[in-house]
Amino acid sequence: MSTGTGSDPAGITRDVSKEDQKRDRQVKYVLLGCAGVTVATTVAIFLVLFDNASGYFFENRLHEIVLGASVEQVITFTEFFTGTRWAPDHSTPAHGILPIVWGTLTITVGAAFISIPIGTATALYVSEYSSGRVRAYLKPSLEVLAGIPTIVYGYFAISVVTPFILSPVGEVVGLSFGRRSMAAGAFVVGVMTIPMVASISEDAMNSVPYDLRNGAYALGATKFDVSTKVVLPAAVSGIFASYILAVSRAIGETMAVALAAGMTARITLNPSEQIMTMTTYMVNMARGESAVGTVEYQSLFAVGLVLFLMTLAMNLLNDRLKQRFREEYQ
Repeated sequence: MSTGTGSDPAGITRDVSKEDQKRDRQVKYVLLGCAGVTVATTVAIFLVLFDNASGYFFENRLHEIVLGASVEQVITFTEFFTGTRWAPDHSTPAHGILPIVWGTLTITVGAAFISIPIGTATALYVSEYSSGRVRAYLKPSLEVLAGIPTIVYGYFAISVVTPFILSPVGEVVGLSFGRRSMAAGAFVVGVMTIPMVASISEDAMNSVPYDLRNGAYALGATKFDVSTKVVLPAAVSGIFASYILAVSRAIGETMAVALAAGMTARITLNPSEQIMTMTTYMVNMARGESAVGTVEYQSLFAVGLVLFLMTLAMNLLNDRLKQRFREEYQ
């Protein structure tokens, strides 16, 4: 039995038995189930976060209205998104999330200033300048760097980065670096995300057809001109994707930041001071003794929901940039 769907330009047909068709349908349903699991997991995570976070804002207000007394502190959206003090578990609680959002953003931006230029330059070297022998050693080295546990990076920051890199620099510029600091956290997260930028960017550069390179060389372009004016623009969608993924990784980093940056929620521009990120607060609160249903416990999910929405926004931006700058080659 000759079957086919649509035209067959190559003139190739094949016999498909009922057994083959049944097996194809089974494989299709299995793959669809796997895809459904990922979607269902994402939706379930969002629902759990939203359910507990909604209690953080609305249940406490309901307690005050029904009981007529401030049994629980009422948290308003205005206080949550504009307050400059974050201490839900303090004797005088405060619920302004800006300090830990600030800590997350400063670590992310600082890490981007390290990983993006170094990772892009590394990818450009591996793709365009390195020999096959160098590439064979350098590529696995980047993969090993990406596979190191994050807590190891945290101990590396407090035992090597701060005493041997930041402290000498601080003496020159007049800053005193303690064991933990904003700069240490940004530095170590930047190092962590270099392999992600380098690997994805290098793959994007390798996907650029060599006909474009050869055409530029035929017109008299130098190696540097070809690399920066032909390869980089042609691979820009993949390169931007690596940047967004690296930033998303930096936003969600936990243990390395908890060890390197500290656990003091504050808004500061001083790189030598300790800060607290959203993930650090979540780790610190999760290992505490807050009872289920309390404001302190619910604040964990409120912060988690904000973090979820931030990473979701980064992923949507990634998809948008890929669609905007994607280049297709025949």
